[in-house]
Amino acid sequence: MTAPAVRDHAVLDYYTADEVRVAEAELFTRVPAGMPMRRAAFGLAEVVVGELRERTGGIAGRAVTLLIGSGDNGGDALWAGSFLRRRGVAVRAILLAPERAHAEGLAALQRAGGRIVEAPPTAHEPRGDAAAREDVAEAILGLPDLVVDGIVGISGRGALRPVAAELVAGVRCPIIAVDLPSGVDPDTGAVNGPAVRADVTVTFGALKPVHALAAPHCGRIELVPIGLRLPESNLIALEPRAVGAGWPVPGPFDDKYTQGVTGVCAGSGTYPGAAVLCAGGAVAATSGMVRYAGTGAAQVLAHFPEVIAAESISATGRVQSWVIGPGAGTDAAARDRLAEVLATDLPVVVDADALTLLAADPTLVTGRAAPTVLTPHAGEFARLTGAEPGPDRVAAIRKLSESWRVTVLLKGRATLIASPGHPVIVNEAGGSWAATAGSGDVLSGIIAALLAAGRNPAWAAAAAARVHALAANLAAHSATTAGAPISASPLLSHVREAIGTLRELGGGCINR
Repeated sequence: MTAPAVRDHAVLDYYTADEVRVAEAELFTRVPAGMPMRRAAFGLAEVVVGELRERTGGIAGRAVTLLIGSGDNGGDALWAGSFLRRRGVAVRAILLAPERAHAEGLAALQRAGGRIVEAPPTAHEPRGDAAAREDVAEAILGLPDLVVDGIVGISGRGALRPVAAELVAGVRCPIIAVDLPSGVDPDTGAVNGPAVRADVTVTFGALKPVHALAAPHCGRIELVPIGLRLPESNLIALEPRAVGAGWPVPGPFDDKYTQGVTGVCAGSGTYPGAAVLCAGGAVAATSGMVRYAGTGAAQVLAHFPEVIAAESISATGRVQSWVIGPGAGTDAAARDRLAEVLATDLPVVVDADALTLLAADPTLVTGRAAPTVLTPHAGEFARLTGAEPGPDRVAAIRKLSESWRVTVLLKGRATLIASPGHPVIVNEAGGSWAATAGSGDVLSGIIAALLAAGRNPAWAAAAAARVHALAANLAAHSATTAGAPISASPLLSHVREAIGTLRELGGGCINR
């Protein structure tokens, strides 16, 4: 079986603020001064035009308000405003730092007939009640069809300043962010106070970590090329079509053994459902075989008669990977089972209760040569490391992966996967429908099945996260376009549909 590296598949690259600045400095040596900003501004204006047409049915006579901070981010918005004026849009620019506004962009907007307004030192004086503050903000903002957030760019750090925060709070129409939503950290996606929550974010030259790590604040992402020359990045995402193209399906000469046999050690008398969900994830993920070891055999077989069950790990028979931990307990017997599985030379997924046991004795995995995938949520991560992931989740997961020499999947809406010596992979789920009890058991079963099929551990974890998120979305919208809360069982029932959807995007490849 082959195990192609992650970069052998189609990926999206995300670049830090420092990496983008280096690429921009190189670009400025190749093109005339001002051209990159005009490219960016023209692309921004085109997105605004498209949104106006979609939301209001027209362009001329519509109104757009620009919130302008200092520096190039504000310059992008001002230049875009000048292009919008030429299309007949009424443009109002509110200068939050008039003395530091981008001079050329400001002059271009004034020449085009844009209205310039200086924000007062405080957004309201005196403070008054909430309704009064909203009235003042509305008077400053006008009554726009769209607002463009050009307050701060990739050099900005921290929450919005009070005046900007009050103006943003007063917006009653869609917001289009320039490069990133102001008040959100560009590299970590952290939000530590008032911040813009955009409907659309228009970014220039490269995607930034914020676009995946703080997706709820970014809305839809539009990337405008400006000619940057960029290296491979240290934060990537698998494209959905790559997941579909790389998913293991039966080849012309395959049988149930050649496609991978997954071992599942999960569940207990207290939590028999965990065994059902974990084994079910493995059954749904591939066409090989699933063997189960544990006390939940009766429940597992009642749901999945194709599973081959045994009472112990030693009696299970030959497998190509193991998943251990969901609902399996943390007593001495559970610890012995974990040690037995980790003593093999097979890939192992360690989840749930097994992570608690591992936190007490990391030496069980730190010396393993075979692939090991840990799948903690934030609380389990804290037990493993002694500290919460913190605002920089990418750095935290990379540190654990490198120090323990394992692959780590840190759960969340933006799930992160780190493997020693490789880029961190992010899977932005597009929603939080999978935030339900038992869904992680399904995920760990899917990962183990992909490992049994010979897939690279980082790719297996990332691809499983993509399918898992899509299955949750499909389950939530199976009866209504608005979506409805789900549990782990309907998520599991949509895993195969999710795989099929991604395989269609990938061209239906048999990638064996």
